[in-house]
Amino acid sequence: MKPERLAIFFIVILCFGLASTYGYCEDDHSKGHGDEHHSKSHNGKSTKKDVAVQNQAYLKTCGSCHFAYQPGLLPSASWDKIMTAGHFGKIDTKSRKEITDYLKANSADKSIWEVSRKILSSLKGNSPEKITDVPYIQKKHRELNKDVFKRPSIGSAANCNACHKKADQGIYEDDDVVIPAK
Repeated sequence: MKPERLAIFFIVILCFGLASTYGYCEDDHSKGHGDEHHSKSHNGKSTKKDVAVQNQAYLKTCGSCHFAYQPGLLPSASWDKIMTAGHFGKIDTKSRKEITDYLKANSADKSIWEVSRKILSSLKGNSPEKITDVPYIQKKHRELNKDVFKRPSIGSAANCNACHKKADQGIYEDDDVVIPAK
């Protein structure tokens, strides 16, 4: 193969590799979905961590009382604080370790999820113990009247899935928000 053709071949391979690594898919972008939803390339290989909560111990233990927040919504240091604070009552040592390891391994500082990157940027090194204390999350909700969160169907700003109907899938797009009237 001629050197010029060889160089072009390697450039094409490099571009394809980068596109699949970062989950770029023209079809998804043309529909306005971006990389927040895209977790598989056309060849079926995973291109980023799936943001939907997968850990059964976390879903069972934490999700039994409240929405099981995606680990990518807080940095590892925040999950450390939350898991040592004991706000959840008694939990056996094995489950606590499994849940803590899961949260930290999939935290905002370990994720390539676009929302995680925006969250980390807004934190400026801080590690809040509440997702509602994340500046990026506060900014996204700044136009809402505080009384909206007091509606019985919502209860508080921490009840993400009351308005974000696809929150369990890690989809927080404005187009998927339905604010309950009551």
